[in-house]
Amino acid sequence: MQGLDYAEQHYPFIDKTRECALGASYGGYMANWVLGHTDRFKCIVSHDGMFDPESAYGTTEELWFNEWEFKGKPWITMASRTPRIRTASGRRRSRPKNFKTPTLVIHGQLDYRLDVSEGFQLFTTLQRSRCPARCSTFPDEGHWVLKPQNSQLWYKTVNDWVDQWTK
Repeated sequence: MQGLDYAEQHYPFIDKTRECALGASYGGYMANWVLGHTDRFKCIVSHDGMFDPESAYGTTEELWFNEWEFKGKPWITMASRTPRIRTASGRRRSRPKNFKTPTLVIHGQLDYRLDVSEGFQLFTTLQRSRCPARCSTFPDEGHWVLKPQNSQLWYKTVNDWVDQWTK
């Protein structure tokens, strides 16, 4: 956010009324955080983002990231004085009660790093918060959309979403 503040102050060609936030993987996790902390953006795109570290821990093929980031296994860190994994939860930290920004959720169904259920949890929360949202899944893609036809669809979907909310 400070980087964007700087860019807005130093580059007069930036249109502050048409800004969007987009993120993938850890950037998707950050997009989910932004979603509940500001209404600065016209829309958000969250691609393969973690929404709930507690549930993500049990569905990932890459435990190292979660155990390093949250200082251990969830059943140990949750019992400690500073339950880092719980305080990092998208459900809690993203502040769903504040969700107002239209959000496109994209997830690959073969993503073993962040299971598609992370995207579904975010999308369900957006819907129940009455926040404009769309969910787009790719049944034959993993953490990244790599197949040429799927890549074209990904770019069209993202660009159409951004155009819808910034025109």
